[in-house]
Amino acid sequence: MVIEKIRVDKWLWAVRIFKTRSLASEMCEREKVWIEGQHVKPSREVKVGQKIKVRKDNIDWEYEILKCIDKRVSATVANECRKDITPPEIIERAKLIRSMWVPRREPGEGRPTKKERRDLDKFMDY
Repeated sequence: MVIEKIRVDKWLWAVRIFKTRSLASEMCEREKVWIEGQHVKPSREVKVGQKIKVRKDNIDWEYEILKCIDKRVSATVANECRKDITPPEIIERAKLIRSMWVPRREPGEGRPTKKERRDLDKFMDY
């Protein structure tokens, strides 16, 4: 079944950009989704060939709609329904942000003691 138009929140959920449809709707309401440079409401209909910009994790991801689907599909099928056209420099920035050092404890050490927590907070300037 070929669909010509579909709601933007439903499409974002179906192609696995957002985990839930309610989250996709919320992001549209919070003006984190743009089509043709304009913020969109969750009910805005999209069609094949349109470009969508989504701000997720402080990164502006850009996608082109290849297929309109209304059911959530596997990741491999979802990749066939959208094309990631995010500029390479933004993707590199995203990789850099993900690779930043995060304090971690060794497996088996358990939770930090009160003193260790204070020392960690002091180190992290909280």
